[in-house]
Amino acid sequence: MSTGLTITTLTFSTLNIVLPARNASNNSVNDNKINTEVVLVKLKGDFNNVSFSFNKLNKSLTLRPQCVFWNFSLFENRGGWDNEGCNLVSDMNGNVMCHCNHLTSFSVLFSTYIPPAIAFLLDIITYIGVTISMASLVLCLIIEAFVWTALTRNSTSYIRHVSIVNIAVSLLIADIWFIIGAAITKAEIESGTQMIPACTAATFFIHFFYLSMFFWMLISALLLLYRTIMVFSHMSKCIMLAISFLVGYGAPFIIAVVTIASTASYNGYIGTQACWLNWDKTKALLAFVIPALSIVFINFLILIVILFKMLRRGVGDTVQSDERNALMVIIRCLVILTPIFGLTWGLGIGTLIAPYNVGIQIVFTIFNSLQGFFILVFGTLLDAKIRGTIASRFSSIVSISDRTRSTSGAATASSTTSAMDFLRRRVRRNGYNMSQPGNASSSNTASESFINT
Repeated sequence: MSTGLTITTLTFSTLNIVLPARNASNNSVNDNKINTEVVLVKLKGDFNNVSFSFNKLNKSLTLRPQCVFWNFSLFENRGGWDNEGCNLVSDMNGNVMCHCNHLTSFSVLFSTYIPPAIAFLLDIITYIGVTISMASLVLCLIIEAFVWTALTRNSTSYIRHVSIVNIAVSLLIADIWFIIGAAITKAEIESGTQMIPACTAATFFIHFFYLSMFFWMLISALLLLYRTIMVFSHMSKCIMLAISFLVGYGAPFIIAVVTIASTASYNGYIGTQACWLNWDKTKALLAFVIPALSIVFINFLILIVILFKMLRRGVGDTVQSDERNALMVIIRCLVILTPIFGLTWGLGIGTLIAPYNVGIQIVFTIFNSLQGFFILVFGTLLDAKIRGTIASRFSSIVSISDRTRSTSGAATASSTTSAMDFLRRRVRRNGYNMSQPGNASSSNTASESFINT
Protein backbone atom coordinates (compact mmCIF):
# COMPACT_ATOMS: atom_id res chain seq x y z
CA MET A 1 0.00 0.00 0.00
CA SER A 2 1.41 3.41 -0.93
CA THR A 3 2.29 5.99 1.77
CA GLY A 4 -0.55 8.37 2.71
CA LEU A 5 -3.31 6.04 1.51
CA THR A 6 -5.88 5.18 4.19
CA ILE A 7 -8.95 2.98 3.68
CA THR A 8 -11.68 2.73 6.31
CA THR A 9 -14.21 -0.08 5.90
CA LEU A 10 -17.32 -0.68 7.98
CA THR A 11 -19.59 -3.68 7.54
CA PHE A 12 -23.19 -3.49 8.76
CA SER A 13 -24.92 -6.84 9.15
CA THR A 14 -28.36 -5.38 9.94
CA LEU A 15 -28.37 -2.07 8.06
CA ASN A 16 -30.26 -3.79 5.25
CA ILE A 17 -33.26 -3.80 7.61
CA VAL A 18 -33.02 -0.04 8.17
CA LEU A 19 -32.29 1.20 4.64
CA PRO A 20 -35.25 0.98 2.22
CA ALA A 21 -34.76 -1.23 -0.82
CA ARG A 22 -35.89 1.35 -3.36
CA ASN A 23 -33.57 1.91 -6.32
CA ALA A 24 -33.10 4.66 -8.90
CA SER A 25 -35.69 3.21 -11.32
CA ASN A 26 -38.29 2.01 -8.81
CA ASN A 27 -39.58 3.73 -5.68
CA SER A 28 -41.44 0.65 -4.40
CA VAL A 29 -39.62 -0.91 -1.45
CA ASN A 30 -41.60 -4.13 -1.93
CA ASP A 31 -40.12 -4.93 -5.34
CA ASN A 32 -36.47 -5.34 -4.27
CA LYS A 33 -34.54 -6.92 -1.44
CA ILE A 34 -31.11 -6.18 0.00
CA ASN A 35 -29.53 -9.63 0.06
CA THR A 36 -26.05 -8.96 1.50
CA GLU A 37 -24.43 -6.98 4.25
CA VAL A 38 -23.93 -3.26 3.66
CA VAL A 39 -20.31 -2.13 3.35
CA LEU A 40 -19.23 1.47 3.95
CA VAL A 41 -15.89 2.49 2.47
CA LYS A 42 -14.07 5.74 3.18
CA LEU A 43 -10.78 6.52 1.45
CA LYS A 44 -8.10 9.10 2.09
CA GLY A 45 -5.89 9.30 -0.97
CA ASP A 46 -6.03 9.09 -4.76
CA PHE A 47 -7.84 5.83 -5.28
CA ASN A 48 -11.28 5.09 -6.77
CA ASN A 49 -11.67 1.61 -8.25
CA VAL A 50 -12.59 -1.08 -5.78
CA SER A 51 -13.89 -4.66 -5.88
CA PHE A 52 -16.06 -6.37 -3.27
CA SER A 53 -17.06 -9.93 -2.55
CA PHE A 54 -20.42 -10.43 -0.81
CA ASN A 55 -22.04 -13.51 0.66
CA LYS A 56 -25.75 -13.83 -0.06
CA LEU A 57 -27.98 -13.67 3.00
CA ASN A 58 -30.81 -15.54 1.24
CA LYS A 59 -29.48 -18.06 -1.28
CA SER A 60 -33.02 -18.98 -2.44
CA LEU A 61 -33.23 -15.76 -4.48
CA THR A 62 -32.04 -16.92 -7.88
CA LEU A 63 -32.65 -13.77 -9.96
CA ARG A 64 -29.71 -11.73 -11.22
CA PRO A 65 -28.27 -9.42 -8.53
CA GLN A 66 -27.46 -5.74 -8.97
CA CYS A 67 -24.35 -4.15 -7.50
CA VAL A 68 -25.49 -0.84 -6.02
CA PHE A 69 -24.42 2.05 -3.81
CA TRP A 70 -26.42 4.44 -1.63
CA ASN A 71 -27.08 7.67 -3.55
CA PHE A 72 -28.17 10.43 -1.13
CA SER A 73 -29.44 12.68 -3.95
CA LEU A 74 -32.25 10.35 -5.09
CA PHE A 75 -35.92 10.78 -4.22
CA GLU A 76 -35.66 14.42 -3.18
CA ASN A 77 -32.52 13.79 -1.11
CA ARG A 78 -34.17 10.98 0.82
CA GLY A 79 -31.69 8.60 -0.77
CA GLY A 80 -31.92 5.33 -2.69
CA TRP A 81 -29.83 2.57 -4.23
CA ASP A 82 -28.15 3.31 -7.57
CA ASN A 83 -26.03 1.11 -9.86
CA GLU A 84 -24.21 3.91 -11.69
CA GLY A 85 -20.51 3.01 -11.90
CA CYS A 86 -20.98 -0.44 -10.34
CA ASN A 87 -20.92 -3.69 -12.33
CA LEU A 88 -21.56 -7.32 -11.51
CA VAL A 89 -18.37 -9.37 -11.98
CA SER A 90 -19.55 -12.84 -10.95
CA ASP A 91 -22.34 -14.66 -9.15
CA MET A 92 -21.28 -18.15 -8.10
CA ASN A 93 -21.96 -20.51 -5.19
CA GLY A 94 -23.75 -17.95 -3.06
CA ASN A 95 -20.99 -15.37 -3.52
CA VAL A 96 -21.35 -12.12 -5.51
CA MET A 97 -18.36 -10.16 -6.82
CA CYS A 98 -18.86 -6.44 -7.61
CA HIS A 99 -16.61 -3.74 -9.04
CA CYS A 100 -17.25 0.00 -8.59
CA ASN A 101 -15.31 3.09 -9.73
CA HIS A 102 -16.25 5.22 -6.72
CA LEU A 103 -16.52 4.80 -2.94
CA THR A 104 -19.59 5.03 -0.72
CA SER A 105 -21.97 2.51 0.93
CA PHE A 106 -22.30 -0.65 -1.18
CA SER A 107 -24.53 -3.69 -1.17
CA VAL A 108 -26.24 -6.16 -3.52
CA LEU A 109 -29.86 -5.56 -4.46
CA PHE A 110 -32.00 -8.44 -5.68
CA SER A 111 -35.16 -7.92 -7.70
CA THR A 112 -38.11 -9.75 -6.18
CA TYR A 113 -40.72 -8.63 -8.71
CA ILE A 114 -41.75 -12.21 -9.46
CA PRO A 115 -41.66 -15.09 -6.97
CA PRO A 116 -39.50 -18.04 -8.13
CA ALA A 117 -42.56 -20.31 -8.56
CA ILE A 118 -44.28 -17.75 -10.82
CA ALA A 119 -41.05 -17.14 -12.72
CA PHE A 120 -40.79 -20.89 -13.37
CA LEU A 121 -44.41 -20.95 -14.57
CA LEU A 122 -43.72 -18.03 -16.92
CA ASP A 123 -40.69 -19.89 -18.32
CA ILE A 124 -42.81 -22.99 -19.01
CA ILE A 125 -45.55 -20.92 -20.69
CA THR A 126 -42.96 -19.06 -22.75
CA TYR A 127 -41.14 -22.14 -24.05
CA ILE A 128 -44.37 -24.01 -24.86
CA GLY A 129 -45.81 -20.93 -26.55
CA VAL A 130 -42.67 -20.20 -28.57
CA THR A 131 -42.53 -23.84 -29.71
CA ILE A 132 -46.15 -23.63 -30.90
CA SER A 133 -45.40 -20.28 -32.52
CA MET A 134 -42.37 -21.59 -34.42
CA ALA A 135 -44.21 -24.72 -35.60
CA SER A 136 -47.11 -22.53 -36.77
CA LEU A 137 -44.77 -20.23 -38.69
CA VAL A 138 -43.04 -23.15 -40.42
CA LEU A 139 -46.46 -24.55 -41.41
CA CYS A 140 -47.46 -21.10 -42.66
CA LEU A 141 -44.39 -20.92 -44.91
CA ILE A 142 -45.03 -24.45 -46.23
CA ILE A 143 -48.62 -23.55 -47.11
CA GLU A 144 -47.52 -20.34 -48.84
CA ALA A 145 -44.98 -22.25 -50.92
CA PHE A 146 -47.68 -24.81 -51.82
CA VAL A 147 -50.19 -22.23 -53.11
CA TRP A 148 -47.77 -19.53 -54.30
CA THR A 149 -48.09 -19.93 -58.08
CA ALA A 150 -51.89 -20.17 -57.97
CA LEU A 151 -52.50 -17.10 -55.79
CA THR A 152 -49.91 -14.51 -56.87
CA ARG A 153 -51.10 -13.74 -60.38
CA ASN A 154 -51.86 -10.03 -59.81
CA SER A 155 -49.74 -7.41 -58.06
CA THR A 156 -52.05 -6.94 -55.07
CA SER A 157 -52.19 -10.65 -54.24
CA TYR A 158 -48.46 -10.93 -54.88
CA ILE A 159 -47.48 -8.18 -52.40
CA ARG A 160 -50.06 -9.45 -49.87
CA HIS A 161 -48.46 -12.93 -49.88
CA VAL A 162 -44.94 -11.45 -49.89
CA SER A 163 -45.92 -9.52 -46.75
CA ILE A 164 -47.30 -12.61 -44.99
CA VAL A 165 -44.19 -14.63 -45.86
CA ASN A 166 -41.86 -11.93 -44.55
CA ILE A 167 -43.94 -11.43 -41.40
CA ALA A 168 -43.65 -15.17 -40.75
CA VAL A 169 -39.91 -15.27 -41.56
CA SER A 170 -39.16 -12.24 -39.35
CA LEU A 171 -41.06 -13.61 -36.37
CA LEU A 172 -39.56 -17.09 -36.84
CA ILE A 173 -35.99 -15.74 -36.82
CA ALA A 174 -36.82 -13.48 -33.86
CA ASP A 175 -38.13 -16.52 -31.94
CA ILE A 176 -34.96 -18.45 -32.73
CA TRP A 177 -32.80 -15.61 -31.42
CA PHE A 178 -35.10 -15.33 -28.40
CA ILE A 179 -34.30 -18.95 -27.52
CA ILE A 180 -30.59 -18.25 -28.06
CA GLY A 181 -30.82 -15.21 -25.77
CA ALA A 182 -32.61 -17.24 -23.10
CA ALA A 183 -29.87 -19.89 -23.28
CA ILE A 184 -27.21 -17.18 -22.92
CA THR A 185 -28.99 -15.73 -19.86
CA LYS A 186 -29.23 -19.17 -18.27
CA ALA A 187 -25.54 -19.79 -18.93
CA GLU A 188 -24.69 -16.43 -17.34
CA ILE A 189 -26.67 -17.26 -14.20
CA GLU A 190 -25.12 -20.72 -13.88
CA SER A 191 -21.55 -19.57 -14.53
CA GLY A 192 -21.79 -16.23 -12.74
CA THR A 193 -20.07 -14.41 -15.62
CA GLN A 194 -21.54 -11.97 -18.10
CA MET A 195 -21.45 -12.97 -21.79
CA ILE A 196 -21.84 -9.40 -23.05
CA PRO A 197 -20.85 -9.85 -26.75
CA ALA A 198 -23.13 -12.87 -27.23
CA CYS A 199 -26.01 -11.23 -25.37
CA THR A 200 -25.55 -8.02 -27.36
CA ALA A 201 -25.72 -9.91 -30.66
CA ALA A 202 -28.86 -11.78 -29.58
CA THR A 203 -30.51 -8.54 -28.46
CA PHE A 204 -29.68 -6.80 -31.74
CA PHE A 205 -31.22 -9.55 -33.90
CA ILE A 206 -34.29 -9.93 -31.66
CA HIS A 207 -34.82 -6.16 -31.85
CA PHE A 208 -34.29 -6.06 -35.62
CA PHE A 209 -36.55 -8.97 -36.58
CA TYR A 210 -39.37 -8.06 -34.17
CA LEU A 211 -39.37 -4.58 -35.70
CA SER A 212 -39.32 -6.12 -39.20
CA MET A 213 -42.49 -8.04 -38.38
CA PHE A 214 -44.26 -4.80 -37.46
CA PHE A 215 -42.97 -2.92 -40.51
CA TRP A 216 -44.19 -5.70 -42.82
CA MET A 217 -47.60 -5.35 -41.19
CA LEU A 218 -47.35 -1.67 -42.05
CA ILE A 219 -46.60 -2.66 -45.66
CA SER A 220 -49.86 -4.66 -45.76
CA ALA A 221 -51.80 -1.67 -44.43
CA LEU A 222 -50.19 0.75 -46.89
CA LEU A 223 -50.91 -1.66 -49.76
CA LEU A 224 -54.55 -1.74 -48.70
CA LEU A 225 -54.68 2.05 -48.52
CA TYR A 226 -52.99 2.43 -51.91
CA ARG A 227 -55.28 -0.01 -53.74
CA THR A 228 -58.39 1.50 -52.11
CA ILE A 229 -57.69 5.20 -52.65
CA MET A 230 -55.46 5.15 -55.76
CA VAL A 231 -57.90 3.03 -57.74
CA PHE A 232 -56.73 4.08 -61.18
CA SER A 233 -53.03 4.09 -60.38
CA HIS A 234 -51.12 0.94 -61.25
CA MET A 235 -47.62 0.79 -59.78
CA SER A 236 -45.49 -1.95 -61.26
CA LYS A 237 -44.85 -5.11 -59.27
CA CYS A 238 -41.08 -4.50 -59.19
CA ILE A 239 -41.46 -0.99 -57.75
CA MET A 240 -43.93 -2.20 -55.11
CA LEU A 241 -41.58 -5.03 -54.16
CA ALA A 242 -38.56 -2.69 -53.90
CA ILE A 243 -40.47 -0.23 -51.68
CA SER A 244 -41.75 -3.09 -49.51
CA PHE A 245 -38.28 -4.50 -48.81
CA LEU A 246 -36.83 -1.03 -48.28
CA VAL A 247 -39.43 -0.24 -45.63
CA GLY A 248 -39.80 -3.77 -44.26
CA TYR A 249 -36.09 -4.33 -43.55
CA GLY A 250 -34.36 -0.99 -44.12
CA ALA A 251 -36.21 1.02 -41.45
CA PRO A 252 -35.83 -1.64 -38.71
CA PHE A 253 -32.12 -2.00 -39.51
CA ILE A 254 -31.54 1.75 -39.15
CA ILE A 255 -33.42 1.85 -35.83
CA ALA A 256 -31.54 -1.20 -34.48
CA VAL A 257 -28.12 0.16 -35.51
CA VAL A 258 -28.79 3.65 -34.08
CA THR A 259 -29.98 2.09 -30.81
CA ILE A 260 -26.89 -0.05 -30.29
CA ALA A 261 -24.54 2.73 -31.42
CA SER A 262 -26.03 5.26 -29.00
CA THR A 263 -26.19 3.04 -25.90
CA ALA A 264 -23.57 0.30 -26.13
CA SER A 265 -20.59 2.58 -25.48
CA TYR A 266 -21.52 3.00 -21.77
CA ASN A 267 -23.06 -0.44 -21.17
CA GLY A 268 -26.63 0.75 -21.59
CA TYR A 269 -27.77 -1.43 -24.49
CA ILE A 270 -28.80 -4.69 -22.80
CA GLY A 271 -30.66 -5.21 -19.53
CA THR A 272 -29.44 -6.96 -16.42
CA GLN A 273 -32.14 -9.64 -16.24
CA ALA A 274 -32.18 -10.99 -19.81
CA CYS A 275 -30.76 -10.52 -23.30
CA TRP A 276 -33.12 -7.73 -24.26
CA LEU A 277 -33.05 -3.95 -24.54
CA ASN A 278 -32.18 -2.01 -21.39
CA TRP A 279 -34.93 -0.16 -19.56
CA ASP A 280 -33.64 0.89 -16.14
CA LYS A 281 -30.53 2.75 -17.25
CA THR A 282 -31.02 4.11 -20.78
CA LYS A 283 -34.65 3.29 -21.70
CA ALA A 284 -33.29 1.64 -24.89
CA LEU A 285 -36.45 -0.48 -24.95
CA LEU A 286 -38.30 2.59 -26.22
CA ALA A 287 -36.50 2.04 -29.55
CA PHE A 288 -38.75 -0.97 -29.96
CA VAL A 289 -41.90 0.09 -28.13
CA ILE A 290 -42.34 3.46 -29.85
CA PRO A 291 -42.01 2.17 -33.48
CA ALA A 292 -44.15 -0.91 -32.77
CA LEU A 293 -47.01 0.94 -31.10
CA SER A 294 -46.77 3.75 -33.69
CA ILE A 295 -47.32 1.19 -36.46
CA VAL A 296 -50.28 -0.25 -34.53
CA PHE A 297 -51.74 3.27 -34.29
CA ILE A 298 -51.14 3.97 -38.02
CA ASN A 299 -52.79 0.67 -38.96
CA PHE A 300 -55.82 1.61 -36.88
CA LEU A 301 -56.06 4.93 -38.73
CA ILE A 302 -55.82 3.16 -42.09
CA LEU A 303 -58.56 0.74 -41.06
CA ILE A 304 -60.80 3.68 -40.13
CA VAL A 305 -60.21 5.23 -43.56
CA ILE A 306 -60.98 1.92 -45.28
CA LEU A 307 -64.18 1.43 -43.27
CA PHE A 308 -65.24 4.95 -44.22
CA LYS A 309 -64.63 4.11 -47.89
CA MET A 310 -66.59 0.87 -47.52
CA LEU A 311 -69.60 2.75 -46.14
CA ARG A 312 -69.49 5.18 -49.05
CA ARG A 313 -68.90 2.96 -52.06
CA GLY A 314 -67.41 -0.37 -50.95
CA VAL A 315 -63.83 -1.48 -51.25
CA GLY A 316 -62.66 -2.72 -54.60
CA ASP A 317 -65.73 -1.89 -56.69
CA THR A 318 -63.54 -1.00 -59.65
CA VAL A 319 -60.97 -3.76 -59.29
CA GLN A 320 -61.00 -7.34 -60.45
CA SER A 321 -62.38 -10.21 -58.40
CA ASP A 322 -58.97 -11.63 -57.43
CA GLU A 323 -57.70 -8.26 -56.24
CA ARG A 324 -60.95 -7.61 -54.37
CA ASN A 325 -60.51 -10.91 -52.53
CA ALA A 326 -56.90 -10.00 -51.64
CA LEU A 327 -58.02 -6.61 -50.30
CA MET A 328 -60.74 -8.17 -48.15
CA VAL A 329 -58.26 -10.70 -46.75
CA ILE A 330 -55.85 -7.87 -45.86
CA ILE A 331 -58.68 -6.00 -44.14
CA ARG A 332 -59.65 -9.04 -42.08
CA CYS A 333 -56.01 -9.76 -41.24
CA LEU A 334 -55.37 -6.18 -40.06
CA VAL A 335 -58.65 -5.97 -38.16
CA ILE A 336 -57.70 -9.05 -36.14
CA LEU A 337 -53.90 -9.00 -35.91
CA THR A 338 -53.47 -5.27 -35.25
CA PRO A 339 -55.46 -5.33 -31.98
CA ILE A 340 -53.77 -8.59 -30.94
CA PHE A 341 -50.25 -7.24 -31.48
CA GLY A 342 -51.22 -3.86 -30.04
CA LEU A 343 -52.65 -5.52 -26.94
CA THR A 344 -49.56 -7.74 -26.65
CA TRP A 345 -47.05 -4.92 -26.56
CA GLY A 346 -49.41 -2.72 -24.57
CA LEU A 347 -49.23 -5.42 -21.93
CA GLY A 348 -45.45 -5.34 -22.42
CA ILE A 349 -45.48 -1.70 -21.30
CA GLY A 350 -47.67 -2.76 -18.40
CA THR A 351 -44.98 -5.19 -17.25
CA LEU A 352 -42.57 -2.23 -17.04
CA ILE A 353 -44.98 0.04 -15.21
CA ALA A 354 -46.16 -2.67 -12.80
CA PRO A 355 -43.45 -5.35 -12.85
CA TYR A 356 -44.78 -6.95 -9.68
CA ASN A 357 -48.24 -7.60 -11.19
CA VAL A 358 -48.23 -11.35 -11.82
CA GLY A 359 -51.48 -11.26 -13.84
CA ILE A 360 -50.06 -8.82 -16.41
CA GLN A 361 -46.86 -10.87 -16.64
CA ILE A 362 -48.77 -14.10 -17.36
CA VAL A 363 -51.16 -12.59 -19.92
CA PHE A 364 -48.30 -10.82 -21.73
CA THR A 365 -46.26 -14.02 -21.81
CA ILE A 366 -49.18 -15.99 -23.32
CA PHE A 367 -49.98 -13.40 -26.01
CA ASN A 368 -46.34 -12.73 -26.84
CA SER A 369 -45.38 -16.40 -27.24
CA LEU A 370 -48.39 -17.26 -29.47
CA GLN A 371 -47.98 -14.56 -32.12
CA GLY A 372 -46.91 -17.13 -34.74
CA PHE A 373 -50.07 -19.17 -34.13
CA PHE A 374 -52.20 -16.03 -34.64
CA ILE A 375 -50.42 -15.32 -37.96
CA LEU A 376 -51.05 -18.87 -39.19
CA VAL A 377 -54.75 -18.80 -38.31
CA PHE A 378 -55.73 -15.25 -39.23
CA GLY A 379 -53.19 -14.58 -41.99
CA THR A 380 -53.32 -17.91 -43.81
CA LEU A 381 -55.92 -20.49 -42.76
CA LEU A 382 -58.88 -18.08 -42.79
CA ASP A 383 -58.21 -17.19 -46.44
CA ALA A 384 -60.88 -19.05 -48.43
CA LYS A 385 -58.78 -18.99 -51.61
CA ILE A 386 -55.85 -20.64 -49.82
CA ARG A 387 -58.11 -23.36 -48.46
CA GLY A 388 -59.72 -23.83 -51.88
CA THR A 389 -56.36 -24.05 -53.61
CA ILE A 390 -55.08 -26.60 -51.10
CA ALA A 391 -58.24 -28.70 -51.54
CA SER A 392 -57.95 -28.45 -55.32
CA ARG A 393 -54.27 -29.45 -55.27
CA PHE A 394 -54.96 -32.45 -53.06
CA SER A 395 -57.89 -33.47 -55.30
CA SER A 396 -55.59 -33.27 -58.32
CA ILE A 397 -52.98 -35.39 -56.55
CA VAL A 398 -55.61 -38.00 -55.64
CA SER A 399 -56.99 -37.96 -59.21
CA ILE A 400 -53.54 -38.41 -60.70
CA SER A 401 -52.90 -41.27 -58.30
CA ASP A 402 -56.17 -42.95 -59.34
CA ARG A 403 -55.36 -42.51 -63.03
CA THR A 404 -51.91 -43.93 -62.44
CA ARG A 405 -53.37 -47.01 -60.78
CA SER A 406 -55.91 -47.34 -63.61
CA THR A 407 -53.22 -47.02 -66.24
CA SER A 408 -51.08 -49.54 -64.41
CA GLY A 409 -54.00 -52.01 -64.28
CA ALA A 410 -54.73 -51.51 -67.97
CA ALA A 411 -51.07 -52.01 -68.84
CA THR A 412 -51.01 -55.23 -66.83
CA ALA A 413 -54.13 -56.53 -68.61
CA SER A 414 -52.68 -55.52 -71.99
CA SER A 415 -49.43 -57.31 -71.25
CA THR A 416 -51.37 -60.44 -70.22
CA THR A 417 -53.38 -60.35 -73.47
CA SER A 418 -50.21 -59.88 -75.49
CA ALA A 419 -48.67 -62.87 -73.77
CA MET A 420 -51.72 -65.01 -74.57
CA ASP A 421 -51.67 -63.91 -78.23
CA PHE A 422 -47.99 -64.77 -78.44
CA LEU A 423 -48.70 -68.24 -76.97
CA ARG A 424 -51.50 -68.89 -79.49
CA ARG A 425 -49.27 -67.95 -82.39
CA ARG A 426 -46.63 -70.35 -81.12
CA VAL A 427 -49.26 -73.10 -80.75
CA ARG A 428 -50.64 -72.60 -84.26
CA ARG A 429 -47.13 -72.55 -85.72
CA ASN A 430 -46.50 -75.97 -84.20
CA GLY A 431 -49.80 -77.43 -85.42
CA TYR A 432 -51.79 -77.14 -82.24
CA ASN A 433 -55.22 -75.60 -81.77
CA MET A 434 -55.98 -73.27 -78.86
CA SER A 435 -59.39 -71.67 -78.54
CA GLN A 436 -60.07 -68.16 -77.42
CA PRO A 437 -60.68 -67.71 -73.75
CA GLY A 438 -64.36 -67.45 -73.11
CA ASN A 439 -66.52 -69.13 -70.55
CA ALA A 440 -65.36 -71.88 -68.27
CA SER A 441 -66.35 -74.75 -70.58
CA SER A 442 -64.49 -73.37 -73.57
CA SER A 443 -61.41 -72.87 -71.45
CA ASN A 444 -61.56 -76.47 -70.28
CA THR A 445 -61.97 -77.66 -73.87
CA ALA A 446 -58.94 -75.72 -74.97
CA SER A 447 -56.90 -77.17 -72.20
CA GLU A 448 -57.98 -80.71 -72.96
CA SER A 449 -57.30 -80.26 -76.68
CA PHE A 450 -53.84 -78.98 -75.91
CA ILE A 451 -53.06 -81.86 -73.56
CA ASN A 452 -54.48 -84.63 -75.76
CA THR A 453 -52.63 -83.45 -78.80
